[in-house]
Amino acid sequence: MLKVKFIVSGRVQGVGFRWGTMSLAREIGINGLVWNNDYGTVEILAQSDSASKLIIFEQKLRKGPTQFARVDYLDKTTANFDNFNDFQMAN
Repeated sequence: MLKVKFIVSGRVQGVGFRWGTMSLAREIGINGLVWNNDYGTVEILAQSDSASKLIIFEQKLRKGPTQFARVDYLDKTTANFDNFNDFQMAN
């Protein structure tokens, strides 16, 4: 299982970014969690057995999952977290 953490900054809160991320992840077949951080960023935990699915997910995140979002910076690191059975949105 491949697991990554994304921290996304830009115009990512109040523009449907979490909802768009959840919809995108479910469409691609990514499991995980997305939530807003207190400092205006969005954090995402994503997992898949497929590296290509994670690459597609990252590429689409960089473009912004909604028309109102603007991604200025996306930080990606490998992560270690418990497995998810689906993709959820927190807060």
